[in-house]
Amino acid sequence: MSEHTPDPATLPPAPAALGEVLSRVSDILAAVGIVDAQIDAEWLVGHVLELGRGGVQAAAIVGTTLGDDELAALAPLVRRRAAREPLQHITGTAAFRQLSLRVGPGVFVPRPETEGVVQLAIDALRAEASPAPIAVDLGTGSGAIALAMATEVPNARVFAAENSPEAFSWTRRNFDEIGATNATLVFADLADAFAELAGTVDVVISNPPYVPDDAVPRDPEVRDHDPAAALYGGPDGLDVVRVLSGVALRLLRPGGVLIIEHGELQGRAIRELLAADGWRASATHPDLTLRDRATTALRP
Repeated sequence: MSEHTPDPATLPPAPAALGEVLSRVSDILAAVGIVDAQIDAEWLVGHVLELGRGGVQAAAIVGTTLGDDELAALAPLVRRRAAREPLQHITGTAAFRQLSLRVGPGVFVPRPETEGVVQLAIDALRAEASPAPIAVDLGTGSGAIALAMATEVPNARVFAAENSPEAFSWTRRNFDEIGATNATLVFADLADAFAELAGTVDVVISNPPYVPDDAVPRDPEVRDHDPAAALYGGPDGLDVVRVLSGVALRLLRPGGVLIIEHGELQGRAIRELLAADGWRASATHPDLTLRDRATTALRP
């Protein structure tokens, strides 16, 4: 931390009012450029107290105080977050739609914007006439997309593939803990996964690495902690998308839906790429901030 950053060691002495602690932690985090400092403060305190954010807020309202042990447990967590270690690595969990996922070093932390992308897949699965529609998530990472589909569309059969050994340990843990019996996980490269499903899949979805190699992210949480294999997609960021297009053509039935998450400036290039491969009705969809976030297409 810089000389201008408040030191987490200067948390209020015990017994300290929870509201005062939250204010102090928020100031510490805001000083290093963390945008949602108050929210992160509530998550960190909640992690120590074993409470959700709502529980922390309620405890602050009724005047709860923190003792020596609780403040001693909180200080190193604040120091780690002030050093721009991802909040999810510190708490060990990431919220995604209705799920709480285990995450840490080696696996991409799921983002809120991906919640809207998976909604496209959920809507497509729910619209299927089949009593057991099939979905495939290629490069599943933490398993967020696959497990959201499996738990929110319980009649679907969901298949997910991940090829990073470091990420797969987290994926396996999430699949085991959530226990969706309609979800199948394999360790495989997306180019080779699920050959036995060729021509039968209703939805293929992927959040592939799509950052151009020379476009290094500004945020330290992303740049220094997310695995490079989950971020960078070649000179224009679309190397994996090109592979994905061919794989999805093989897996999907005629009329099946492909859904690709991507960067806000890549929609047009992806639509042109898919059109060249013969896909129909490609369309790009914005996220809640009105930035282009996903492109869909139909298999001819």
